[in-house]
Amino acid sequence: MKKVNLAVVGATGMVGRTMLKVLEERNFEFDQFYAFSSKRSAGEKITFFGKEYTVEELKEDSFDRGIDIALFSAGGETSKKFAPIAAAKGCIVVDNSSAWRMDEEVPLVIPEVNPEDVLWNKGIIANPNCSTTQAVVAAKPLHEKYKIKRIVYSTYQSVSGSGVKGFRDLEEGLKGNPPTNYPNPIANNCLPHIDVFEANGYTKEEMKMVNETRKMLHEPNMRVTATTVRVPVFNCHSESINIEFENPFDLCELKELLKNAPGIIVEDDVANNVYPMAINANGKDEVFVGRIRRDESVENGVNLWVVSDNLRKGAATNAVQIAQLVAENINKKL
Repeated sequence: MKKVNLAVVGATGMVGRTMLKVLEERNFEFDQFYAFSSKRSAGEKITFFGKEYTVEELKEDSFDRGIDIALFSAGGETSKKFAPIAAAKGCIVVDNSSAWRMDEEVPLVIPEVNPEDVLWNKGIIANPNCSTTQAVVAAKPLHEKYKIKRIVYSTYQSVSGSGVKGFRDLEEGLKGNPPTNYPNPIANNCLPHIDVFEANGYTKEEMKMVNETRKMLHEPNMRVTATTVRVPVFNCHSESINIEFENPFDLCELKELLKNAPGIIVEDDVANNVYPMAINANGKDEVFVGRIRRDESVENGVNLWVVSDNLRKGAATNAVQIAQLVAENINKKL
């Protein structure tokens, strides 16, 4: 089996460091490794698989060394500039920003949902938005069985989704200091405002959930709506998901579908106060689903409560899983 040459772009950031951790945990096999960052972080030392590496500044010639796979987590502008350069040099980019997600030439992939889409990449594969990822992992097995007619998302998203700046705002806000990242205080508050507002009154985050769900489920006309809210939780996103199906369902059968679906752990024992919570999902890769109950206001509806670690499954772990699929595909072609 060929060991690939691997790079992480944005290696010193919150998601980049989590990518390194997940790569180690999954014992990702590689030959050469390179860590890249902005000029500001270049020169820093990182330890990866017990070996110390010096972080390099990302430049246009950085990929002139036979890199096979590069995990990008350095922001949209960096991805727009450097992902095509890397792809032109024969590298397959797994990009964590929003830059390429809705590009028709770029697959948007969750390995538990649409792994087959990896095969048609042209050098760039997009990693979905963190809030969309956990939602679609839960929705996919239900859509296959009952066909989804409409989805309503309501999210409760942690500050780690905003990176270090979000963390700092909550930490400082709890001390009584004003925010420097969010437009309003996050401590002891909920902000129905993630990313910028668009002309239709929705935020970009809400429209990401709408459009990415449609793309990964291959249902361009699926009815999807979302309200996304930032809450004073440090890590892990929670979501209330209301789904209406085209077809009738048996609730016990639906629960069994979720229990047997890849990447999902069902926690649904309300008699004993067991349901998914952010404090329990922290540091884990699975998507936790509970509060599974029939929506009695429509004929074929269900309500779910879905929680996941947004830095891991919502970002780093999903990217590493994609990289594993890519590495397997590279070896199949040899």
